[in-house]
Amino acid sequence: MTLIPFVCLFIGSFIGLKKSNDSFLKGVDRVTTFVLILLMLTIGTNIGANDSVMYELDTIGINCVVIALCAIVFSVLGVWIIEKTILPLEKIQKELSLDNLELDYKVDAEAEKEKKTSPLVFIMPASIVIGIIIGFYILPKTHINMLDNILTGTLIVLYVGVGISIGSNKDVLKYIKVVGLRVVYISIAIFLGSLIGGFVSGIIMDIPFRASVISASGMSYYSITGAYMTKVYGIEIGTYGFMVNVMREFFTVLLLPILIKISKGSPIAGGAAGNMDTMLMPVTKFVGAELGLITLITGTILTFAVPFILPILHSVL
Repeated sequence: MTLIPFVCLFIGSFIGLKKSNDSFLKGVDRVTTFVLILLMLTIGTNIGANDSVMYELDTIGINCVVIALCAIVFSVLGVWIIEKTILPLEKIQKELSLDNLELDYKVDAEAEKEKKTSPLVFIMPASIVIGIIIGFYILPKTHINMLDNILTGTLIVLYVGVGISIGSNKDVLKYIKVVGLRVVYISIAIFLGSLIGGFVSGIIMDIPFRASVISASGMSYYSITGAYMTKVYGIEIGTYGFMVNVMREFFTVLLLPILIKISKGSPIAGGAAGNMDTMLMPVTKFVGAELGLITLITGTILTFAVPFILPILHSVL
């Protein structure tokens, strides 16, 4: 399983480089949307069919809250250090001209508004709940093994889809040129902060590092993280991958008024990979349109990095 993500990402990137027309990308988006819903149903069914997970769901939930909060805290600390040393975001905000941002950013903002109103935002959590009900009350125990095959198939499709996004998204390099390569340091700080948060929460809650560290390193990318961890570790630890990263987005939105008082980069640190899509508009509301570009770049870099990070951490932990 360690090599499959890299192979799929490479294949997807190659396809994305060769075919990046709108109609093809829309088709890919429809396929990945369907697969995401199927994935959420499968994860939910896996949870419902596993008696030990169902009986320990309250304990797992508390552990996930601690992991998510630790990941946010240490990511914020990491970005704060970057801001105070090599990348003063307040200064950059003054230097960036809104005129230079409008053309590219407005497109992304409009796309984000569409995503925010998309029924998928409600369908995915509902799919998890429906899956849990199916697994707990309906699915015969003799059919549980087929869930593993479905999980493998959906993971492969999702990784290829992410690869296509990487290959077709040529704008990110143009964005980086606008604000400079130093913006990458924010992504590095968020990743290292999430990693440290995973280790710290694992020690505090006495959780295996493969559960706390890898789930924290998902950095809000709950679909890929939950599916990957379920595939390589089983549903009990896989539940962490999903719940921790959903909770990270929830707590970031909840804490935005506090985070912005710490520094301009703190809301960006909380949003992590989610800054590419669902968290882009909420975070930008607080950091300002001038830093919306940096928010988007950070989310894009982390979203593309997570599929590579997970198998590497799996091989180490």
